[in-house]
Amino acid sequence: MTPEGTATGASARSMGLEKGRSEDGAHPRGKWGNKMAFMFCAIGVMVGPGCISRFPFHLSVHGGVVFLIPYCFMLYFCGFPLFFMELALGQYTSEGAVTAWRKICPMFEGVGVACQVYVFYIITSFIVIIAWVNIYFIYSFMSPLAWSTCDNWWNSEECKIPTPDWSFINHNISAGDYDPYYNISVDSSWPTSPDNEFWKLRVIRQSPDFSLGMVHWDMALCLLAAWVICYFCVFKGIKYTGMVVYLTATLPYLILVIIFFRVVTLPGAFSGLQHYFYPDFKVLADINVWVSALTLVMYTVAVSHGVMIALGSYNKYNNDCYRDSYTLFGVTIATNVAFAVVVSSLMGFLAEFRQMSVHDVVSGGTSQIFLAIPDALAHLPGARFWAVLFFLMMFLLSIDTQFLFMEGLVTAVTDMFPHRLRGSREKLTLVIVVVCFLLGLPFIAEGGLLLFYLVDHFAMNVTCYFFIACFETVIIGWVYGADRFLDNIEDMIGYRPYPVIKYCWLFVTPLICGIAFRYNEIFPASFWFEDYQPSLSYYIFGAILLVAPLICIPVYILLTLYRNGNNMATPSSNLRQARPHKPLLSLCKRVIFSAPPTRTVDEGNEKIMMGEPSGV
Repeated sequence: MTPEGTATGASARSMGLEKGRSEDGAHPRGKWGNKMAFMFCAIGVMVGPGCISRFPFHLSVHGGVVFLIPYCFMLYFCGFPLFFMELALGQYTSEGAVTAWRKICPMFEGVGVACQVYVFYIITSFIVIIAWVNIYFIYSFMSPLAWSTCDNWWNSEECKIPTPDWSFINHNISAGDYDPYYNISVDSSWPTSPDNEFWKLRVIRQSPDFSLGMVHWDMALCLLAAWVICYFCVFKGIKYTGMVVYLTATLPYLILVIIFFRVVTLPGAFSGLQHYFYPDFKVLADINVWVSALTLVMYTVAVSHGVMIALGSYNKYNNDCYRDSYTLFGVTIATNVAFAVVVSSLMGFLAEFRQMSVHDVVSGGTSQIFLAIPDALAHLPGARFWAVLFFLMMFLLSIDTQFLFMEGLVTAVTDMFPHRLRGSREKLTLVIVVVCFLLGLPFIAEGGLLLFYLVDHFAMNVTCYFFIACFETVIIGWVYGADRFLDNIEDMIGYRPYPVIKYCWLFVTPLICGIAFRYNEIFPASFWFEDYQPSLSYYIFGAILLVAPLICIPVYILLTLYRNGNNMATPSSNLRQARPHKPLLSLCKRVIFSAPPTRTVDEGNEKIMMGEPSGV
């Protein structure tokens, strides 16, 4: 940013702030080529596989359409304030997630570091889903579909194919008259339906005793292919990423429209819609439903990861990020509802085909994506065409989210060391790709699914995101000053956001996250992965994964105290302050924190505090 005092008013917003700066010989920091590139990237982060695996499932088990009440409440009073705050923070500082917090409040640089550790967890494990999707996509070109027959090399002798009975179009049979496992004992440890066997015996090749086992070459190639694609989407920076995202963020919507109009006309689609959307107002009295809504919001809008800070940092200084936030939230809600209609229609169709109740075929997570939906698609006329479309859409949704999270990590690291790394982005990206690929190999081993669930439950537990969200709002609202931050935003976009956003930062959002933190379960009494009973070492390893990022916060507080204890909470002098004499925070017309006196910071200490020989 241009140092305070070199320009004022509108002239500051029209000068070199728009072009990305060159920091004492460091490579200049780029900006988005146009507004749509940023919007599509933000949509790519917010609209991912969770639209299929999470949102419809929550509708089904939490009161149908009534679930939208707690969901929209949490979205507006928690998700939106956090999302807008991170977006505005990145745009204001023009820095990645670590250096943005360093500039706002040096002692809390560890918040940004913790977020990047979580991002590292995510990109290392989430890409495994893309490898699985790749396998399904390849086999989608087979006729008949590989998961619809028992004639494949991986099928067991016990594999049974259900007899298609299209008479269900004319009459209904109660679920009690039909065995959901095709007359195979539900106590069997190895499911015998062809879709289950394709998933367990061909894709993950699960070992019966959950031992890690070997990594098969075909799965390793699928994982490698996913990483190669991610590398070429990110290695040249946001201008290239902005071009790629035009395809990866828009094509899924075209496919969604095609699938939407097909599945809503299927037999049983209306029954599925009734099950998923039928209102049950009693659930509103259950605190766990509200916590589930907040959990879904945190995953949906991708806050507390620093990715939105990174994407916002490439915006022009006077970009209207407040209006963008409302637009993005509107698109996200509409997309989630559309996917819920598609999934519920497919589950209704599958229930009719199986002659079961919709309740018996509802699932979530990987079971939804890799078992229930493929099974439903296999029974459609032209099944191969619909399977190819669906898994192409899944691939685009997943790869979009993956390489944009990776972009957030690369941005954060390069901004920490601009002189050393900004000109070597390709090498840094390659190092990250190689390391994450090697660490991802155990996830695709024969016992890798158990490891995948371990990381998903502990390393990416939403409780950590609640904790990070509380820290972020406290820093902006009470340490930096909510009024000062709103002044910064007004200087950028030309008007002041609604006052409710200030009180959300100060009170509502941290209170909601604190309550959710209390009710969310970190260590379950029983593990839900196929009745597997983990050992104590399992929980210890999970606890280490969970706590390791959070330790960064106190460590960096102590480190800042050692480096420059006199300016631990003093923002960088490079941050433009349009109203430096206004109070930092006022409530009910009373000044809580007055404006700090004009400071004189020793340049050497400032550079030490910023962590680079020439400053950041």
